[in-house]
Amino acid sequence: MSGFALEQALELSLPGHRWFAGKGRTIAAVTVAASVTLVEGPVEARLVTLAVRYDDDEVDHYQLPLGFRRGELDDETQRSLAAAAFGEIDDDGPVFVYDALADPSLTAVLLDAIAEERVVGPLTGHRRQQLDVAPGRLLAVEQSNSSVVFGDSSILKFYRRLQHGRNPDLEVVLALSEIGSAHVAPVLGWLETTDPFPATVALLQPFYRSGTDGWVSAVASVRDLFAERDLHAAEVGGDFAGESNRLGQLIASLHADLIRALPVDEAGPAEHSRLATQLHDRLREAVQAAPELESRRVAIAAAYDEVGTLDIVVPRQRVHGDLHLGQLLRVDTGWVVLDFEGEPARSLAERTALMSPLRDIAGMLRSFDYAARHLLSEHPGRADLEYRAAEWADRNREAFCDGYTDVSTADPRKDAVLLRAFELDKAVYETVYESRNRPTWIWIPLAGIDRLIGRATGADGD
Repeated sequence: MSGFALEQALELSLPGHRWFAGKGRTIAAVTVAASVTLVEGPVEARLVTLAVRYDDDEVDHYQLPLGFRRGELDDETQRSLAAAAFGEIDDDGPVFVYDALADPSLTAVLLDAIAEERVVGPLTGHRRQQLDVAPGRLLAVEQSNSSVVFGDSSILKFYRRLQHGRNPDLEVVLALSEIGSAHVAPVLGWLETTDPFPATVALLQPFYRSGTDGWVSAVASVRDLFAERDLHAAEVGGDFAGESNRLGQLIASLHADLIRALPVDEAGPAEHSRLATQLHDRLREAVQAAPELESRRVAIAAAYDEVGTLDIVVPRQRVHGDLHLGQLLRVDTGWVVLDFEGEPARSLAERTALMSPLRDIAGMLRSFDYAARHLLSEHPGRADLEYRAAEWADRNREAFCDGYTDVSTADPRKDAVLLRAFELDKAVYETVYESRNRPTWIWIPLAGIDRLIGRATGADGD
């Protein structure tokens, strides 16, 4: 099969996928860095790793489990795989190339590799308990990774962007499992590779079929509030503040477990100065990617300067790193925390570094803001709803911090300089993300930035 033709087809399709982090960058070349055959026959499956080189010579690696079908496809197959198509190449006849995760006839091979702890070339499966192998179904929601559900018992997270070393999602959950933490979904198994470098390919965990994530529940609460004409957030039947308080308690307990399971240290003035420099560097890069930040740059930078002058010692530890309502799942036994991978656009070194737990607090505060405000796009110019959204966000942010303080005895609101800087850093990150993936949402993080820097703004963030 012509590698050049395959690489061409994949290069054209990459920018259309949400998991592709190179949006807005110029691709100089796409090459196959590694390939292992998983299924042979009329329908072939390969795990392919692409090296994507940009015009600045930086390189990202992406994993694509590819299916190959030769000849003409029947109508039913065309319909079922149309959304998963990467393109068609010519190799002594037409060959249809598609995402193998969307093909139930091929997904079982990944689960089987874990269940049997198989070694297939550079690919090795690991399991923590006995597993039942079944065909899988790809979840329709595409994020920075892809997920396949097997029956009603397990879910495989397939990491699209491959980075050197053990993925923190696997590392942290294994460490928490070792100390018996009840706040995470345990590891059932995983896949790892040594080609083109040692890395985690996929993680298998329990699937909570009846679970509801925090984002869905929070947005339902906001919708209930918007439907009421005269009631305040505390008076609406769908008030979420009680759950926000419980989530604060959960995260405080999770942070305590992370202290027990993984290394800790402290940060003094020298580390605060280095942190301020890092925040400034991120801001400079973000302004280049999202020009909407330019008019806010000076005020944001001033908040970062305050961090550099702190003369205190604060604890640092491993944290979640990308905490928001969508990473929290309400199941029969309570809330569990998912997805310890960290912010996907960051380097592995950044995502595994010891950090202030305030980073997770800031992520949650930003998430409450998102949940409150994103529905305003459906009601432009409604000042009354803008007020309600702000009231809901404030109420739930405070409830979360109250819950956190009840368990940890450390009130995150008292570290105002650091907390504000981390909130701003998160909102800057969100602005770049929205500019690349959901431009109609960019006003949400911009409005959050304006609130944090004391700039008056409307619902459009201008």
